[in-house]
Amino acid sequence: LTFEFVYCISVNKCSLFNLFFFSECGKAPLNTRIVGGQTAPAGSWPWQASLHMSGSHFCGGSLINNQWVLSAAHCFQGASATASLLTVYVGRQTQGSSNPNEVSRSVSSVINHPNYNSATNDNDIALLKLSSTVTFTNYIRPVCLAASGSSVHSGEDVWVTGWGTLRSSANDLMEVDVPTVGNRQCNCDYGVGRITNNMICAGLREGGRTPGDSGGPLVIKQGDQWIQLGVVSFGIGCARPELPGVYALVSSYMTWINNQISSNQPGFVNFRSSGTDSDLSVSFKSHPLSNRLSVPGCPMVITACLL
Repeated sequence: LTFEFVYCISVNKCSLFNLFFFSECGKAPLNTRIVGGQTAPAGSWPWQASLHMSGSHFCGGSLINNQWVLSAAHCFQGASATASLLTVYVGRQTQGSSNPNEVSRSVSSVINHPNYNSATNDNDIALLKLSSTVTFTNYIRPVCLAASGSSVHSGEDVWVTGWGTLRSSANDLMEVDVPTVGNRQCNCDYGVGRITNNMICAGLREGGRTPGDSGGPLVIKQGDQWIQLGVVSFGIGCARPELPGVYALVSSYMTWINNQISSNQPGFVNFRSSGTDSDLSVSFKSHPLSNRLSVPGCPMVITACLL
């Protein structure tokens, strides 16, 4: 039995539809990615969602079953927390012209994680329930989610997709592959204690823009399935030297996600890196917090680590 099937039995919520998600989530028939940093061909990332308010794209998300989208809690503060003002597009390729493969849905409810902390960005995760289900095609499919207990080492090749932040916008869906950065190293980069166990970091530490949207997915391929490891939280698009992007760690929220979705639960898949994690060799000593940096459109970060 797979981990997912055992979990399904344990919570007594099994159905043929659940088993479909376990076996079919994360499949992207039109994806042939080898290297990135470019415009994504149509259908490459069929779970990518575009969230709109007042007719404009403002955040990304990922389709996790036929009626739910995973995103970031910081996207839904103030007016954007009002479900009736939101529209979700899936199957969308461009923000600038027609999209023959897309469908849109209004949003019936927005569920932010109850322990989301806007000051620290901890628990920066949210769920959107669509007004009605969507039909899967080669351009619209759910992504798998990393199950509780998944282990990701530093240096794994992962992918970020999106239309870009407000400061680095793009009309076409963009993609890039970047390495994961271990939490010890990431804490060195951002300041000791800034990165919690509910976060995962990824990006080129020498800097460079990543075309991710707040709330968008960070995914990795295992076999023939794509698994979402993270949700874009902060650091994306700021292009600061030695500051990777920071993501909410999806595997930390398996129980919470399943508790919100009463039927047709997402497909959770265990991901485990092989070998020894190089991040374990990173050592640092604390340093008084200093050099508080702030850039418009980017959260405040703290560099406060001496290697």
